[in-house]
This record gives sequence, structure tokens and C-alpha cells, in this order.
Amino acid sequence: MRREALRQRAGMSADADALEAFVSLFFKHVRLSPDSVIAAYWPMEREFDVGPVIEEIIERKIILCLPVVEKGSKILKFAAWSGEQTLVRGAFGVMHPPVDAGVNWVDPDVLIVPLLAFDRRGYRLGYGGGYYDATLAGLRARKTVQAVGAGYAQQACLFNLPTDDHDERMDMIITPQQVYTY
Repeated sequence: MRREALRQRAGMSADADALEAFVSLFFKHVRLSPDSVIAAYWPMEREFDVGPVIEEIIERKIILCLPVVEKGSKILKFAAWSGEQTLVRGAFGVMHPPVDAGVNWVDPDVLIVPLLAFDRRGYRLGYGGGYYDATLAGLRARKTVQAVGAGYAQQACLFNLPTDDHDERMDMIITPQQVYTY
């Protein structure tokens, strides 16, 4: 199923109007406060391009962070990023701020999550490593976190995806055309 979802996603893209629509839907529907911390991802391998959302987050002076994969851990850590530092390539090719003695580790209030597919219950198909599921479970045990899947409308499944006990449901999934809430 993952292989097929990856194959299909390879043919998907969003034009400037679709990306603008996504940004508008994101800021209209995601609950934010003045001190919110938003975790986004730097898109790779044809993941939905959340770059315009990242730009808007920075422009609005909202705290932004990007995930860092640490060797030997399934729990993602989040490094604050102002948009000024050059990103570096980490494990699995994930782009993140430089991790040095001055890194500002933060816990997000909103977590934007990439996906390969999603179902009508709010579950997503990811790459199979369980990183976002483990991270969400850990964050949700400590605080309220909004999990927001970002994708294309064509990634919606008409059937329920198979799930395990460790799978975490999204609170909403946003495509350029629609917001699904769960």
C-alpha cells in the first residue's frame, strides 16, 4: 500500500493558487494563540509543499520549529527556526536547523505532519517508521497538541486504512480544497 501511495504521490503537485488556498485554510481553521509553537516539516520526495505556510508563520512572528531525527530514538525533537539559519541535512535526508550548543529545543502546540494517504477517520499512512506516531503520543501525554496532516485531495482513501494500537489520529487534515476535522 505504501509503495502504491508513493507512486501516486509522485504525480501530484500543487500550483501557486492551491498553495495559497492551503495557507488560507490553515490559518482559518487551526487554533493559534499568541504564544503558539508550530512544528512544520521541510518537504522532500514530493511531500505536500508547506513552504508557503512556513513563510507565513515566520512573517507572523509565530515560533516555528522543524523536526530533528536523533539516532536510536523514534521520538522527534523540535528545533526552533527563524528562517535565517541555513538548514542542514540530517537522518533520512530530513532538513533541520543546525543542532549545536545554542539550539533552542521546543515542544510544539501544532504539529504539521506529512502523509502518503489518509482515511475518513483521520488516520494517515506515513513512511512506516512510526516517528510521528511515537512523537505525537509522547507530546499528547504531556500537553494538548493539534496534529494537522498536510496533503493533496487525491490522497484521501475511500476505505479505512489499516491501523495498529500505536497509530495516532490527526485532529485535522488540510488539502488545498478542504479541511477534514476529526
